[in-house]
Amino acid sequence: MTAQPPIAPAAPPAAELPSSAVDPLAGKADAAAEVAPSAGARRLLIMARLMACLPLRLLRAIGAPLGLIVYASSGAYRAKLRGNLARAGEGSRRAAWRAASQAGQMVAELPFVWLRPPEALQARVVCTDLAVLEAAERTGRGILFLTPHLGAFEATARWYSARAPITVMFRPPRQALLAPLLDRARNSVGMRAVPAALSGVRAMLRALRSGEAVGLLPDQVPGRGEGRWVVFFGEPAYTMTLPLRLAQASGAAVVMAVGERVPGGWRLHLEALEAPPTPEALNAFMERAIRRLPDQYLWGYNRYKQLPDVPPPE
Repeated sequence: MTAQPPIAPAAPPAAELPSSAVDPLAGKADAAAEVAPSAGARRLLIMARLMACLPLRLLRAIGAPLGLIVYASSGAYRAKLRGNLARAGEGSRRAAWRAASQAGQMVAELPFVWLRPPEALQARVVCTDLAVLEAAERTGRGILFLTPHLGAFEATARWYSARAPITVMFRPPRQALLAPLLDRARNSVGMRAVPAALSGVRAMLRALRSGEAVGLLPDQVPGRGEGRWVVFFGEPAYTMTLPLRLAQASGAAVVMAVGERVPGGWRLHLEALEAPPTPEALNAFMERAIRRLPDQYLWGYNRYKQLPDVPPPE
């Protein structure tokens, strides 16, 4: 998620966003979707479909050593992963190897998550926090799901889509080769992906005001004017304000969701966020969730990057 364009407030003026927040890439993702996929993209989709037929246990067994190979062979990735782990007090070599192995498993299980029939995914998800979800649904104000890059974050929205419609926002992939696969994966029955642009934000707000659910990744780094510098594991990280503005504009219930990777499938953890989803509250929640499952956080993500057009923290 990159852009946080203006939101037309339902009532509170605090929900407004500056006009400068409009994503310059707005519309480009839709235009790209009209282009026929390349031969390489078609081959990738076929390969993903074949992988989706494999047992989940085998996919994870393949992914774990591949994650370790990438960690061992890429100095830049290794330095980023270990540096982020050290910030969180998990800087041992053993912790780094475990995190790299889990990252490999996360990638390898994606074809299963994306391309298997919904009932196949449902059968492998256990959720003991359904009371949280049912309470949010009873409000009738829509649900804003916030899911960090922790565990099987792709599985959480797909699990919910079998229960009720959900709109999710994703940044278009940098590699055009991946676009057809991601479009197939993130637009299915009950699940709709929208671009990180003004049109996407409007679609999310419409969904919330209609009592539906939307999903965001709260630890993605936003663009200029779309976040605040807030401490995350002891260091300032530019943290998005879009969840707060969506909640203010719609009155939606806010639920933090984490899909823990467990033997045979996933365990879905849900927690209602009673306080407003400010950047401070988001980072505090994510720190607690990550400390419970440190191996499964995507430590290779550059959470602390300094964007060229964003002033550094004071």
